[in-house]
Amino acid sequence: MAEKKKYSYYPGCSSQTGASSSNLMRSVDTMCEELNIELNPIPDWNCCSASIGYGGGGVLPRMTLSARNIALSEKHHEGQDIVATCAACWLATKEAQERFANDSGLMADANTALAEAGLKFENKKRIRHMVEVLIEDIGYDEIGAGVKKPLEGLKVAGYVGCQTNRPFGIDGESFENPMYLDKLVDTLGGDSIKTYEKKVQCCGGALAFSEPEKSQEMIHGIIESAYDHGADVIATPCPLCQANVEIYQDEINAKTGSKFNMPVVYYSQLIDVAYGRNAKDSSLDGQVIAAKKLEDIANK
Repeated sequence: MAEKKKYSYYPGCSSQTGASSSNLMRSVDTMCEELNIELNPIPDWNCCSASIGYGGGGVLPRMTLSARNIALSEKHHEGQDIVATCAACWLATKEAQERFANDSGLMADANTALAEAGLKFENKKRIRHMVEVLIEDIGYDEIGAGVKKPLEGLKVAGYVGCQTNRPFGIDGESFENPMYLDKLVDTLGGDSIKTYEKKVQCCGGALAFSEPEKSQEMIHGIIESAYDHGADVIATPCPLCQANVEIYQDEINAKTGSKFNMPVVYYSQLIDVAYGRNAKDSSLDGQVIAAKKLEDIANK
């Protein structure tokens, strides 16, 4: 067996047990078992402030929250890249890293704050999304070699969303038409919908409570397009996208007369099922809308 790949893991608030995307955490744990990946949680990590950080307080407190996570990783997990599974956590941490790299004054101020907690931030860590680990460190060929139950006949609309797409994006991918989810689905034996034109449409996550009509109009288009292309399921790398596109379907149906019942899953769940894990290991029991066709493959 190949040597275990080790990473400093930043799970983020929504992936905790009982939180909105705890099924992402469970499915990623299963995926990492199968791919021989060791995730070492950053001790005493804190919120990245992706949501609350914009409500007040300014740039320095928001950036310093991410600096603290990086400093803790530098202290406890030397030599390990920081990996996030949440798109918002990855984006917030990447943004902080870039801002500090280009503003020595901001970095000095952050370190003044962190010194009160006995921490020092050097900003030397590589910040990565889990999909980057899959693409760059594992590779499609190796992922494909482990498939035990190909996702035959499963039509998947790969919904990237906006946070893993802009401004940083996944290296080597187009901003307008990133293909990594499509490639992953094909690698797992499924049928990717390469012409799915809503793959980088924002789900309106930031507007879900303040302007729900606008958010739900965006979600309506994302789901309608998936149906138009014959999708059985939407797959995403983003917890906020997953939650928004799944949980508001009843509300959208009531308002528009649509009959949406489209499952929305994570890429990690697709991998788990294709690798032969059961529905529970793959966190399919955590869906609001059951992914029945994926469950059928898991239960074969």
